[in-house]
Formats: sequence, C-alpha cells, structure tokens
Amino acid sequence: MNRTSSTLPDGIHITAIPAFSDNYIWCLHNDHHAVVVDPGDAEPVMQFCQQHELELAAVLITHHHHDHTGGIPRLVSANPSLPVIGPANDQISGLTKRVDEGDDVHLNVLDLTLVVVELPGHTLDHIGFYGHGVLFCGDTLFSGGCGRLFEGTPEQMLHSLNKLKRLPDETKVYCAHEYTLSNMKFALAVEPNNTVLQEHANLVRKLRSEECITLPSTMQKEKAINPFMRSNQPDVAHSAASFKGEQPADEVAVFAAIRKWKDEF
Repeated sequence: MNRTSSTLPDGIHITAIPAFSDNYIWCLHNDHHAVVVDPGDAEPVMQFCQQHELELAAVLITHHHHDHTGGIPRLVSANPSLPVIGPANDQISGLTKRVDEGDDVHLNVLDLTLVVVELPGHTLDHIGFYGHGVLFCGDTLFSGGCGRLFEGTPEQMLHSLNKLKRLPDETKVYCAHEYTLSNMKFALAVEPNNTVLQEHANLVRKLRSEECITLPSTMQKEKAINPFMRSNQPDVAHSAASFKGEQPADEVAVFAAIRKWKDEF
C-alpha cells in the first residue's frame, strides 16, 4: 500500500461536510474540482460545491449502508457522467466502477491515486481508500472505537484493524462519524490508567464543548488510545476478562469481549 506519495499534492484540501446528526462526508478538493466519500445525503454536498464553485468529479463509497450511499441517485441525476466507485456489492445502486483489494483509484483532476483496502467486519463489503498519507475508513475504524459487527465476525474485524495498524504512524485517519466523545468514555472504562488516553479524552471534551470536530485522527494516536486497536495489550485483556467473567483464550476473544461490552455500554 505504498505505491502513492506520502503527502497530498499542493493545493489539495480535505473538508468535512456534516450530514445527518453525526456523519461526515469527506470532500477532497482543489479550487476547481471535488471528490466526496460516502455521501449519505446529496444536499449538503451540492450546497458545498455551489458555495465554493466546485465541480463534483467523483464519488467514493466504503460500504452499502444508506447513510453512506443515500445521496448517490441525486448526485448522479445532476451529473449523469459522474464516476461512482465502490465495493463489488449489488446492493449499491449507481456504481460505475467496482473495486477490490489492491486496486488503484486514479483521481486525475486532483492528481491523486488511492489504493483500495478491503476491511470486512462492520459489513462484509467494507473497503477503505488509502494514499498520500491519508485513510478514508468509513465505519471500520473510529477515533477511539470501531464499527459494530453487523455482518462480519470479530476475527474479520480484528484482521481488518490489524491491517490498518501496519500503515505508517503519521497516516491521517478520516472516519465517517463524530463518535469520539462517547468512544472516549468507553475507552477509559477499558483502560482507566492509560495516561495518553486520559490526555486525549480531555482534549476531546474541550473540542466538543466548543462544537469543534475531533477528526482526523492519526494511526499513531489510535494505536495508543483505541481499545479495539489494543486487544493485544495486557490491560485490555484484563478488562475483557473482568467483563466476560473468564480469561479470554486469545486476542480474538479479547476483541470479541470488548466489542460486546461496547455494544452494551
């Protein structure tokens, strides 16, 4: 996954377009063109493009859930030649290109190339897009958390997260929801003595009290604070055992226990 440069080209910006109650539609853009990731709603995308005089050049989709795909029909209706790129799943209508693990996605108007990473767990079709030092991971990895297992298994999600852990520490993580504050509360329940987590939780509380966004995160930060990225750590395993009432047999069992705990938290 190192076929692209480690930095964004000059003049490329990434802006969060808020949608619904807590979604972020990520917009990569220069002064002329835009590409959006997971447009669950077309209206805020169209408003953003109009306000900044941008032409929408492509849509990227990470998985089939409606709050990530619902805006496709209207965006395509406004621009019938619009490329819509996503996972090979017939549940997603409007795709013009289906991609798999290792495929390159060339966004020529922005001089970007992103590599597709398959990330089953939250859903079986889930993918991410990585390149130029940034990761768009949909509902797989959140800051301080991970997606619920609607379709995949704990083993699949752990494998997906471990795949992401191998990305460079400085990778910026653009996830699709503002869940960080609630995730911090759970993470502190799992690792109350994690000083890096304590400091970050204080920052998150301050940011949210000022109605500021908490993203992007970084891979280094998530490996230090996110219990779902730390299921190999003794303190996390100890907390999982306390929740489960017995010692988990392996790292998958640790992960499964804290995922179940979070579901009930």
